[in-house]
Amino acid sequence: MCLLLIAYQHHPDYSLVIAANRDEYYERPTAAACFWKDCPWVFAGRDLEHMGTWLGITRSGRFAAVTNFRNPALNMEGAKSRGELVSRFLCGNQQPRKYLETVKKERGLYNAFNLLIGDRDSLFYYGKTENRIRKLAPGIYGLSNSLLDTPWPKVTKGKNALEKYLRSNGRIAPEGLFEILADGKQAPDEELPSTGVALEWERLLSSIFIAGKNYGTRSSSVIMMDKKGRVLFVERSFPTHNPKEWEEVIAEFDIKGS
Repeated sequence: MCLLLIAYQHHPDYSLVIAANRDEYYERPTAAACFWKDCPWVFAGRDLEHMGTWLGITRSGRFAAVTNFRNPALNMEGAKSRGELVSRFLCGNQQPRKYLETVKKERGLYNAFNLLIGDRDSLFYYGKTENRIRKLAPGIYGLSNSLLDTPWPKVTKGKNALEKYLRSNGRIAPEGLFEILADGKQAPDEELPSTGVALEWERLLSSIFIAGKNYGTRSSSVIMMDKKGRVLFVERSFPTHNPKEWEEVIAEFDIKGS
């Protein structure tokens, strides 16, 4: 996943709003979001290569998401799949901070990553390169393939668009969030970060929605958790890599115990 836009305790009706794009090579096998057979309380898509996930939520309101940290010089051979960091939290029952303390001890097993996890009462962030567990205050956050809120053009644009949408609409809906995620405009060269990849790749990866030849936005997801404990999860996958053509999965449920 390459972009997460998060509104945490920032809207009068919603405790959590997430708008996210997952970017990946088109050839990587993937299953659409569903309730998992092996962990039936988990709703998430699935990477069929390593059986982890990039984003998901549970019937009890636990949620998690991961992004890669883009710096090829940090990559290790034989590293474990970072999607496991999300699926382990969703399938388990450790408290968020306790889980991140475990992840911090095991960080050397994985290539660089950013991990966002939480439940109905809290939101935490941990980045391997920063190596610090952060409990997040209410607000708007953006996460791509650097540390949380690094002002890359797509992160800044996405955060501003999310803030404007929430401020301008008393009643929010997935469609408005998907419009933000469908922005395919690339940033000008002078605003591009330098992350150790070729300029051609920096350009391609600078847009919110990516449509490359072999790599791009595979799916867009919206999670809305209201303050009454109702969850709406909508995933759109793009078989033709066109943001205007998608297959959609929707789940709605009440958080257990709410």
